[in-house]
Amino acid sequence: MAIRIVFLNGSVFWYFKLVMRKYFFPYIATILILIVIVACNSQSEPANAKPRIPEEKKFGSIKLKYEDTTQPEFRRMVRRLDSFYAIQARTGFNGSVLVGYKGKVLYERYYGIANRETGLKLNPNSAVQLASVSKTFTAAAILWLHQQKYLNIDEKVQTYIPQLPYPDVTVRMLLCHRSGIPDYIKWIPAFRKGNALMTNAEVIEMFAKHKPKLESRPNTRFKYCNSNYAILASIIEEVIGMGYDEFMNKYIFTPLGMKNTFAYNPFKGLPYGNTISYKANWVKEPDQFSDGVWGDKGIYSTVEDMYRWDQSFYKNTFLSNETIEMAYGPCSFEKPGVKNYGLGWRMLCYPDGDKIIYHNGWWHGNNTVFYRFIQDNFTIIILGNKYSSSIYRQAPVVYSILKNTDADKGFDTEG
Repeated sequence: MAIRIVFLNGSVFWYFKLVMRKYFFPYIATILILIVIVACNSQSEPANAKPRIPEEKKFGSIKLKYEDTTQPEFRRMVRRLDSFYAIQARTGFNGSVLVGYKGKVLYERYYGIANRETGLKLNPNSAVQLASVSKTFTAAAILWLHQQKYLNIDEKVQTYIPQLPYPDVTVRMLLCHRSGIPDYIKWIPAFRKGNALMTNAEVIEMFAKHKPKLESRPNTRFKYCNSNYAILASIIEEVIGMGYDEFMNKYIFTPLGMKNTFAYNPFKGLPYGNTISYKANWVKEPDQFSDGVWGDKGIYSTVEDMYRWDQSFYKNTFLSNETIEMAYGPCSFEKPGVKNYGLGWRMLCYPDGDKIIYHNGWWHGNNTVFYRFIQDNFTIIILGNKYSSSIYRQAPVVYSILKNTDADKGFDTEG
């Protein structure tokens, strides 16, 4: 389909006035506009909320039209993105990028190498380890099981995994990182020699045997923890009676047409043609004991498949709108600011009701970015397989370029 992009530097109100003046009548009466501001969460509006985000940093204000990719506005946008990523590639970026808007791909590029040993370059079929972006799939699977009444996320985890030694922790607390359970990656090495691969079942056994103390009382504070999602993967397996990888493939990847997406099984090895994880100096990252555990990480995908995943939420292909809204609801209010976490998603919730849903990831040499501007149906996906922390600073610049503003006028991630 041909595409044309029209960037509106002014507000919708300015644009409306211009059209009315030109085509309908020379003088315009006063126009009253009522803006209904939907709060990020009805109970989360702080008393000392910051002023409205400046227009150039707001979400919900991208205005793009698809007509013709030969138009100057579109070519200018592509040139700016190409220029930006040429600099990123020269300074260490090795990865793939996709920018999408309302189901259409605006920009897609591949920079660098998938496998240095074989010389394979990154391409549309080169799957990258998503790292913690994998959590979005684990959470969605749990929510689907809740939606289909296979489980209840407000039930205690012991309902599904009786041997887990934390009677007050619910499934919901795992989803929103409020369980207080310690991170298995940090404490298990003290009780286990060597670096042999572990499975989720073994992680549960270690919890049952050693009973590590909770780091906080359940549901009293947010603390991001990989244990939560490793346990959620085990719940999926217990409830549905099949492996995590099999469930993901049968109920998510295959139905959504995600042909290059899979849950990595290190016991079977990495399929040919997919990316190798490298340190910043191109040294290959070895597997460690926790690479045999999935739920918290372990899914490989491409930018094209991730865009299919993104669009499924607008089409309610896998989850109902009611379930999605539940996932997008912020759950922790102990600290001020725009940052929060829902059920499997990080989010930025602004005082005026604007919201961005996202998740980043970092595992070994893989750095991943998945930003979803849900008011716009606008998405930025960046997947890297050679360590570079600069990946996490790219999304605000890309957002600015799409809005045709200065590169430093991205969006506020602190608040």
